[in-house]
Amino acid sequence: MRFCLGVPDKVKDHVLRSFLIPSPWAGEGGGEGDRRSFLNVLSNNPNTWRRKSWSRFASAFRRISVTGLWLLLPLTASAAITVTGADSQAITLAAPAQRIVSLAPDLTELAYAAGAGADMVGTSSYSNYPAAAEKLPRIGDAFRVDLERVVTLQPDLILAWQGGTPAAVIERLRALKLQVLVIGTRRLTDIAHNLELIGQVTGHEAEAHAAAQKFLEGLATLRRQYAGRAPVRVLYEISSRPLYTVGGRQSISRMIELCGGRNIFSDLTVLAAPVSFETVLARDPQAVVTGSDKGAATRLKEWQRWPLVSAVRNKTLFVISGDLIARATPRILQGGKQLCEDLEKVRQRHKKTSGETSTQ
Repeated sequence: MRFCLGVPDKVKDHVLRSFLIPSPWAGEGGGEGDRRSFLNVLSNNPNTWRRKSWSRFASAFRRISVTGLWLLLPLTASAAITVTGADSQAITLAAPAQRIVSLAPDLTELAYAAGAGADMVGTSSYSNYPAAAEKLPRIGDAFRVDLERVVTLQPDLILAWQGGTPAAVIERLRALKLQVLVIGTRRLTDIAHNLELIGQVTGHEAEAHAAAQKFLEGLATLRRQYAGRAPVRVLYEISSRPLYTVGGRQSISRMIELCGGRNIFSDLTVLAAPVSFETVLARDPQAVVTGSDKGAATRLKEWQRWPLVSAVRNKTLFVISGDLIARATPRILQGGKQLCEDLEKVRQRHKKTSGETSTQ
């Protein structure tokens, strides 16, 4: 029968027992007397049989709709999932990932934001958000990964950081036949794409899509608010000894641009690199921004040795939580809001200073 094509045998049997064997007026027994009655009706009054049998057919399928068709769901849920990472390497999963290991704190945040937090089984050091992430087993940090520890966690998906996770680590994980999805962020809008991507491979498409749309809306609002503002020369300081900063491809640099700022080292093609104080003096930042780690106060104090730098002279040195401004996650909007407000203070300070100079 055509209606049985693709239907599990258990469901077929239920239909056949409920519809074909017993007589239209019989109970659930379907005994020998029922069969004789069935033959008599079929030979003497076929029209009556058709009406009664169709009624019984419909009744049987109504029962199937609530008791049997759930058996078909695994056939859909187990469809293969193929996606392409930021490194242009495609991976294929037989089913949505249920055991995920993250190799960077921002990737851990993205997984939780995409609705896949309950599927996390391991992560890297410094993964502290949300609070549940702090309880996950550690597999190393962003640059050194304990491969044996990763294997024991039996992940069906590993999230790697493009530009952060060493290529050698990714290659070794793939050599172990582990599925590695490389996540990258070249533009701020890529954060939304990454949410959708993680949602796709984990079966949380709806939740990930909602998070992505919320992020894009917040990003658009911030962009509109600070569009057309006077440019401000900005140095983002990662560390002081050596002096490390970010290049133009880093998400921090993208946020500086959104706020109307200009990263004085946007010409760097790498995500981060050491620079000399001589170069900093020559490019003369109007604002210096650093992360709020334990060494932030010391770094800002050291700038007092360079009074000719505009940011030092005008006291426009700022601290922003590194977790909010340096991680390419939806929370970057919080760090971005503070950054934009700080750069607005620089403009106001510059306007005030220019006014005082013109009246003298």
